[in-house]
Amino acid sequence: MGVTNSNKVINVTQIECGGELKIRLSLTAAPDIVTNPTDIVLILDRSGSMEGDPLAAMKSGADTFIDIIDESTDGTQDGQIGSGSRIGIVSFADTATQDTQLITSVADLKDAVNSLEAGGFTNHADAFTQALDLFDPNSTNAKVMVMFTDGVTTAGPDPATVAAAAKAQGIIIYVIGLLGNGGIDEDALREWASDPDSAYVVIAPDATELEEIFENLARNISNPGATNVVITDTVSPCFNVTALSAPSKGTASIVNNTTVNWQIDELGTTESEGATFEFTVVHVGPCSGTVEVNESISYDDAEGNVVTFPSPEVLVDCGSVVCPEGCPALVDITVDGCTDTVEFDAGELFLDSTGCILQLDVTLRNVCPNKRVALAVILYETDDGDNLYKRGFKTLTIPAHTGTSCQDITVRCIRFVLPEDLDTDTTTVGTCNSRNFRAQFIANYIDNDFECCCADL
Repeated sequence: MGVTNSNKVINVTQIECGGELKIRLSLTAAPDIVTNPTDIVLILDRSGSMEGDPLAAMKSGADTFIDIIDESTDGTQDGQIGSGSRIGIVSFADTATQDTQLITSVADLKDAVNSLEAGGFTNHADAFTQALDLFDPNSTNAKVMVMFTDGVTTAGPDPATVAAAAKAQGIIIYVIGLLGNGGIDEDALREWASDPDSAYVVIAPDATELEEIFENLARNISNPGATNVVITDTVSPCFNVTALSAPSKGTASIVNNTTVNWQIDELGTTESEGATFEFTVVHVGPCSGTVEVNESISYDDAEGNVVTFPSPEVLVDCGSVVCPEGCPALVDITVDGCTDTVEFDAGELFLDSTGCILQLDVTLRNVCPNKRVALAVILYETDDGDNLYKRGFKTLTIPAHTGTSCQDITVRCIRFVLPEDLDTDTTTVGTCNSRNFRAQFIANYIDNDFECCCADL
């Protein structure tokens, strides 16, 4: 079956500035379906929350799945699943129905899928039970369940018991979850799926991705497992890789601050097999708010499997204090023994005149969540006649905060360098004169939801 699933997940959904998170890569592969005939049961949710686009997308995805299995078993889409493999359809709402037995007719399978109508509650336990009853325990075929659902269990007993019984009989269980109107219990989906669960569970954020998920699950079925696997994962520059855990299969290494490499000699060449690899990253840099973890991730193997990984997102909460300008770099100076004088070469730091550094703080009131702010600071010096002299202008981007409501944001340490030779008091010779300044602040949101209603005219 080649690579049948790939996944990338993180262990938390939110961290603070400078916080760390763990990233887990998962991969599943299985032998060639032509030389290893497989019985597959598609278990399809037709509860009330599937009404409309979700049901249509599920039907389209299941039809695509059936077509790919048809072609992979005998080299052509001839309407018959070959090489001893079969597919069965089970659908469920309040109760489950065996809409077909394990058969080879593509037309009959698609008719069963396309006749489904949404309505009722969600009984996962009966769905697993009816699917389990389709398998012949005396058959030597490999056995696979593909459970699709968009909701939590609202009818029947605990499905985990039936799923565990199926897995105990050697049945591989994949679970596809849709974040639909009914909501899903991701912990339950992971409990039902085969281990490692991260390699056998896929979550679709919306119905538009369902067909692609069904297609990816079936696309590589004609390939004989995977050999000479190389995965290179580069995370966003907002993070640095700090540690690796030993992968369950293969070897892993750190390439640089943001890149890791995972290599596996062979996976799933004799039986369905999953592998996982985990590494730790720490947040660095000024990025905050919702941050995408991936920069890029590549996959390669000897069989040419086409593999994609999702890109999880994490909320980086940097609180209500922002420091847009970093502190000057520290310079090391060593004084040996009882030396009375020290000569220090400051390099390219030219001290042409004395002066001062003015450091300003300002509080932005009632800043709404997930909106960046553009802040401008204009500094003037005044003389005894209240005349204004320009002393500096800065524009800064203030990162979005991730609070649940509007809040005050304190922007600290906005620095201006003010040489002594710009002192407006020309009558007094010397240093440390009193000087007077005025500042103007301008701020506005960068992000907004405005779209011109006449944009296409």
